[in-house]
This record gives sequence, structure tokens and C-alpha cells, in this order.
Amino acid sequence: MSHFDDVYAAHRDAVWRYFKRRSAADHEDLTTEVFLVAWRRRDELPAEPLPWLYGVARRVLANHRRAGDRRDALAERAAAHAAAAEPDPAEAVGLRTDLARALGQLTERDRELVLLVAWEGLTVAEAAAALGCRRGAAAVRLHRARRRLHTALNDDAGPALAPMTVLEER
Repeated sequence: MSHFDDVYAAHRDAVWRYFKRRSAADHEDLTTEVFLVAWRRRDELPAEPLPWLYGVARRVLANHRRAGDRRDALAERAAAHAAAAEPDPAEAVGLRTDLARALGQLTERDRELVLLVAWEGLTVAEAAAALGCRRGAAAVRLHRARRRLHTALNDDAGPALAPMTVLEER
């Protein structure tokens, strides 16, 4: 057996208990991380390795807790983003109704132009080609149609629809 094998056999349970008392979960993984560090630095292991192993364990646990804090913060941000991204179903129906009414106030050609750009993701040049008109004419029509939509939505629905990306210039 090597010196590392002796250190592992003699101190594995002590390191495991260190984590078991301080961390309800992941104590097996954390113990493994400590001995991975010990393996990588096996040529530097002191004659009395247990205090050194506890020092490594303390740093491994601190890193683990910081990573957990980052995961928790990320989960909170993701939950907040998901909650903000999912409107109330009744509000969503109202938004769709208001948008349909506002789109209905546009001419057929202007409505199609807005939908090609906003919903289908076409550029103004691509939408112009699809509608058989020049890019410049399509850009002017799109600008005017967006302005009419914005006015209709703000007049009909109030501020809830004002930031809709359908109306944003690209």
C-alpha cells in the first residue's frame, strides 16, 4: 500500500463525519473531493495529515456552500423571470383581444407587413419581397403601421400593452 492509501484508510471516516455533521447532503461527494485534492498533492502530504485534511475539507465545504448560494440565487432569478414572463391567463386573453382589435384597424397589406416582420421574423427587405413592393416603401408603411398600432393599443388597453415588442423598431 502507498502512503496515500494509508492516509485514506486512516482518515476517510473522520473527514466523512466532518461533512456529515456540517452538511446534511452531499457528504459523500465532499469527502471524495477532499481526497481528490489529497491525491493530487500526495507528494506534499504532511506527516500528520488529519489537520491538513480538515483544512482542505473546510475550503471544500465553503466552495460547496458558495456554489449552492449561486444556484439558489439563479433559481430565484429564473423563477422571477418565469413569473414575469407568464401573464395571468385572463390578462393574456385580454391582451390577445386588444391586439386583434388593433390589428383589425390596419389595412390588410399593413397588417400582413406587421405580422411578417413581428411574428414571422422577416426583415423589412424580406417582407417587402414577399409583398411585392420596394424595401423603402415597406419600411415607411411598417413605421406608420406600428405607430397606428401603438396608438390603438395605448388608447384601448392602457399601459399594459405599451411595451409590446411587436411594435418595436428593428
